[in-house]
Amino acid sequence: MNVKRLTLLAAVLTGLGAAQLVCYPITARAADAAVLQPKEGWYGKLVQFDALGPLVNIPPVKGVMIIDSRPAARQYDPGHISGAISIPDSQFDKMVDKLPADKATQLIFYCGGLECMLSHNSAFKAEKLGYGNIRVYAEGMPDWKARGGPVSVSTAFIRKLIDEKATYTLIDARPKRVADKGMIPGAINISDTDFDRNVDKLPADRAALLIYYCGGLECVLSDKSAEKARKLGYTNVVTYPPGYPEWEKVHGAVPAAGSAAAGATAAGASLMPGKEKGTVTVTSFEKVWKENPSSIMVVDVRDVKEFAAGTMKGAINLPINDLEKKVDTLPKNKPVVFVCGTGARSGEAYDMVKLLAGDVQAYFIDAEIKFGGDGTYTMVEKK
Repeated sequence: MNVKRLTLLAAVLTGLGAAQLVCYPITARAADAAVLQPKEGWYGKLVQFDALGPLVNIPPVKGVMIIDSRPAARQYDPGHISGAISIPDSQFDKMVDKLPADKATQLIFYCGGLECMLSHNSAFKAEKLGYGNIRVYAEGMPDWKARGGPVSVSTAFIRKLIDEKATYTLIDARPKRVADKGMIPGAINISDTDFDRNVDKLPADRAALLIYYCGGLECVLSDKSAEKARKLGYTNVVTYPPGYPEWEKVHGAVPAAGSAAAGATAAGASLMPGKEKGTVTVTSFEKVWKENPSSIMVVDVRDVKEFAAGTMKGAINLPINDLEKKVDTLPKNKPVVFVCGTGARSGEAYDMVKLLAGDVQAYFIDAEIKFGGDGTYTMVEKK
């Protein structure tokens, strides 16, 4: 009987013809059921929401560039896929220098939805330039927003809000000790670590515009705080991933809230004090770490996921959110040096430990650090 049924099914499928068969992947949403097929004039290789999601991240996923082909001022600036860069299709030929030098980089273009051809046009242009790993997210920004994908705004948009005296809440998610050195005008400081203790600073209106930022594309604090705000019921939450470093680059340094105290001499291990209280210089740290690594403990206070992707060989992981309850595990017989990607979380770790365990010889590195997946790193001290 089963053989007869299979034979009948085969006959039916043969009658329909292979061209009419559509594969339906198993997804969590009915809207994802149908695989989108290229239309006439479209670029032939597409990507949809479920596949794009894992490629959207702060810090940006290596080997991937997401490109918004829409006009900048009216569409990209007030809302784009987090981490995407702006190359309007109308300006493509003038902005090819923004494309990566590595032609094998995965390029993902998007624009304003299924009726928008800008992303397809740009994809064809990139292909002619020799890029061989190109996709188009044809559903574009309307689909991304409808599905709750993270949305970001640009430097120009924040400047516009400030100039127009618009109603919004701009939130610096960096530790207070870092934010006190300078914040974007009009911002308030709610450290991600202290988020739960400062929810009263958020507006009562859950539909109010909240904009979170922190220390640049390697800093995850603003994304973490934005997600916490969404869980509280705020429905209009965006991020500004380039953060204060980009603002300072474009508009100059903002006067600090207060002056920093001079650093004390770092005890032991030939570590030398940096400009900021509690810091040690990159030069002295790298010398000690190379010549006598057992004389200090290096603690990476980034999240477990970040640590797993790459850290300094020999460092241990103690995420900043776990530090308070594990502070007693830190040694007291040698210096403990905290590190992260930007100096923000490591500085917060230093402050916390000095408050809770004053007998720990705590220090931190105030530098931009890039971690390799093989234990290597590059470290550039902040000026």
